[in-house]
Amino acid sequence: QVQLVESGGGLVQAGGSLRLACEVSGIKFSINFMGWYRQAPGKQRDLVALITRLGIKNYVDSVKGRFTISRDNAKNTVYLQMNSLKPEDTAVYYCNIRSYDGVDYWGQGTQVTVSS
Repeated sequence: QVQLVESGGGLVQAGGSLRLACEVSGIKFSINFMGWYRQAPGKQRDLVALITRLGIKNYVDSVKGRFTISRDNAKNTVYLQMNSLKPEDTAVYYCNIRSYDGVDYWGQGTQVTVSS
């Protein structure tokens, strides 16, 4: 059974930093994409950042220059370093992985709250 366990969310003041981590277990396949999505109250879940197995990264414009995604393939773990946080970054952040045959798996979500 594939499990994605997120950690690192919390409450931080504007301008502060948080680091999210997502450890994947129970897989018997190679992971293609690893990424982070977020969902604010009343809004849809949107992509924040993703990284391919070869390390190619993509970010939504609103976080470019502030967030950094990275992954450790040996540990099946993906990270999201979030700096210069803004109140509009407040959301539940979800870890996502996609296998090479296109199957998506999701974590349970971790709350990030940025106070002004």
